[in-house]
Amino acid sequence: MTALLELRDVEARYGPVTALHGVSLEVGEGEVVALLGANGAGKTTTLRAVSGTVRRSGEIRFADKKLRTPEGAARAGIAHAPEGRGTFTGLTVWENLRLGAYTRRGSPRDAAKRVFEYFPRLEERRDQQAGTLSGGEQQMLALGRALMARPRLFLLDEPSLGLAPLVVKEIFDALEKLNREDGMAVLVVEQNANIALASAARAYVLEVGRVVVEGPSDELRANESVRRSYLGY
Repeated sequence: MTALLELRDVEARYGPVTALHGVSLEVGEGEVVALLGANGAGKTTTLRAVSGTVRRSGEIRFADKKLRTPEGAARAGIAHAPEGRGTFTGLTVWENLRLGAYTRRGSPRDAAKRVFEYFPRLEERRDQQAGTLSGGEQQMLALGRALMARPRLFLLDEPSLGLAPLVVKEIFDALEKLNREDGMAVLVVEQNANIALASAARAYVLEVGRVVVEGPSDELRANESVRRSYLGY
C-alpha cells in the first residue's frame, strides 16, 4: 500500500518537556490506523505534530511532500478534529459547518449535503445554536466541520470520549462509510482499544512517547501484553 502519511524519527516538545521520542509510523492511502496507549503516552501529541500545532523535529511527509506549517497541512488535505469537540457554541450548526469549508473551493452547501448524509441529526438542527446540542451532537458537529473540507486524511482524537455507546457506534459507522465510499484515510486516537481495533486495519501502541508495538489489528488483539493492558482480558 502506498504511504500517504509518513513520520520518521519525530520528536515533539512542550517547553523543556519532550513528549515524543523518535516516533515513526505510516498511514496508507485509504487506510484506517489507530494509535493506542495510556494517558500521557503521546497519542494526542502525535496528531498535533502532523497538523503542525506543536514544536517538533524529524520528518513528516504527506503525499511525498514535507509538512511544515498548520496552513500547509490543511491545504494539503489534512483535517484535525481535536479532543474536546471545540465547537463554536454561540454559532449555529450551519455557521460552524461553513467555517470548516474555508480551505475548500466551491459551494459550502454542496459539502454540507455530504456531511448531512453521514450525520442526519445535524441537518435537523441546522439553525440551532451549537451550545444547545447534546454531547453526541456536538461531537458529530465537530467531525462534520472537519469533513467539510473533504480531507484525504482525517486526524481524529478520542471521538468516543464521554459519549453513550449508541452514539459512539453511530460515529464509527459514519467513519467506516466515509472510508469505504470516499477512500478517506483516518489516523484515530481512541481510549477504547476494542473499538479502535475493530475499526482500524493496523495500530501502533505508544508508551511514554515511543512506539513499542505495531502491526495489523488482528495481531495486536492476540498480543498478550496488549490484551492485558488495553483490551481488558
